[in-house]
Amino acid sequence: MIDTDVLVVGAGPTGLTLAASLLRHGAEVMVVDRLVEGANTSRAAAVNARTLEVLEHLDVSRRMVKSGLIAPRFTMRDGTRTLMAIDFSELPTSYPYTLMLSQATTEALLVERLAELGGEVSRPKELTRLSQDADGVTATFGDGETIRARFVVGCDGARSTVRQLAGIGFAGGEYAEAFALADVRLAGEAPDAEIILFYAMSGMNVLAPLPGGIHRVIAPTAHAPEQPSVEFVQNILDTRGFGPGRTTVTELIWGSRFRIHHRVADSYRAGRLLLAGDAAHLHSPAGGQGMNLGIQDAVALADGLRDALNGDGDSALDAYSASRRPVARQVLTTTGRLTRLATLPRAARPARNGLTRLAAGIPAVRTKLAWRLSGLVYR
Repeated sequence: MIDTDVLVVGAGPTGLTLAASLLRHGAEVMVVDRLVEGANTSRAAAVNARTLEVLEHLDVSRRMVKSGLIAPRFTMRDGTRTLMAIDFSELPTSYPYTLMLSQATTEALLVERLAELGGEVSRPKELTRLSQDADGVTATFGDGETIRARFVVGCDGARSTVRQLAGIGFAGGEYAEAFALADVRLAGEAPDAEIILFYAMSGMNVLAPLPGGIHRVIAPTAHAPEQPSVEFVQNILDTRGFGPGRTTVTELIWGSRFRIHHRVADSYRAGRLLLAGDAAHLHSPAGGQGMNLGIQDAVALADGLRDALNGDGDSALDAYSASRRPVARQVLTTTGRLTRLATLPRAARPARNGLTRLAAGIPAVRTKLAWRLSGLVYR
């Protein structure tokens, strides 16, 4: 007996978007997550134009825009000197900007919409076994319960249980650098409508605004502390920002340390088992593409599953894997280049900055980067 059409494992932005999209298509959906509760920290915070476009059908985009902060500019700087400025305002979209919004808020809005459509998330529920046959998949959980579904989708992140149980490879590696991340309140020079990538001689730093007068700081460092202190973040801003004394940390709200992997699943499908989001691809956070790519995966997969559930065969599911995997590889290439540029040896940084400034004088370069960062190139 089949309990549901689709079992979604993982209730992050990707899984929630997939479940809500399927419910809107009229499918029966169950969502499970091993965590007791969803995100309560900002984590992924940049929502690009293409993501807002694909979420319109769920009536979520307007809610996100209402809750978020609009940043129409992305700049690369060396101190107070601008190396390159990317202006999203001329892009052919209803969302000509990057929307800065805490992942916790994004998830809360998606959970709200899921509930309106008749769905819910079962927590905590940890998947332990999968067995598929010609008619469906049997999922077994740690509490002994089993669920029969026509399809199972792993939206369960970098260490995806679904991917491992499906036997799908996850080729790639890890960048050498550790990164420090902190959400802080600032005084002094801290633009609230601009995302800044500082290419300083002492290292890279990202300074990005968030709603509520908060800014995010992200910097690679050889000895990133597990929990950055106010003093640590202040030093980053003094040496890799506008300069000493120009921006002051007044409060540290949240911080962490992380490492960057670059991986893509060998396939997004193994029979009735499918992957989306971080379960399918991991890459540098440069350019803020990770969550956006996962949400776009979810919308594309929902369309493919709708066709398969309606008896149109598996061709749409094959097309999903065949079309979304190359997009992930393109994003991995772009973010990898940005990361390598940001972490060049000190001796190479003056040349990098000079070349960046020269490239900024070519309109086609600025336009191409705007289309990639906004996600519109993947329409």
